[in-house]
Amino acid sequence: FQVAVLVVALGVAVAFPSDLYAPHRPSYKDTPKPYNYAYDVNDHHAGTDFGHSEDSDGRTVKGSYNVQLPDGRKQTVNYMADHYNGYQADVNYHGEAQFPRQYGPAATYRPQPYHALPSYKPRPSYH
Repeated sequence: FQVAVLVVALGVAVAFPSDLYAPHRPSYKDTPKPYNYAYDVNDHHAGTDFGHSEDSDGRTVKGSYNVQLPDGRKQTVNYMADHYNGYQADVNYHGEAQFPRQYGPAATYRPQPYHALPSYKPRPSYH
């Protein structure tokens, strides 16, 4: 009888979680789905030039993104990521950094004149 009670107590102790307040670790049962996307933004007026493209087979992600830096160079990052090797990036710079002594005027927009509506006369909301 004592051996049976000891075996049951040992089974309950092993089956009971060791830390009741540990965060639940999610299990992902969905199969990985392949995808790809890309975008580019090039606005000469604002000086914005960047882009990103990414492709995945469901297990490994490969991609590249680029941005025009304020010093005139273009930075390109080619990367690969998976659950075994982690994130691996190769960073390249194209062009030569430029540091002018004087900068031109900031890009501004001409203000539009404000015309108040002639028929609008504010009235108090109370009497």
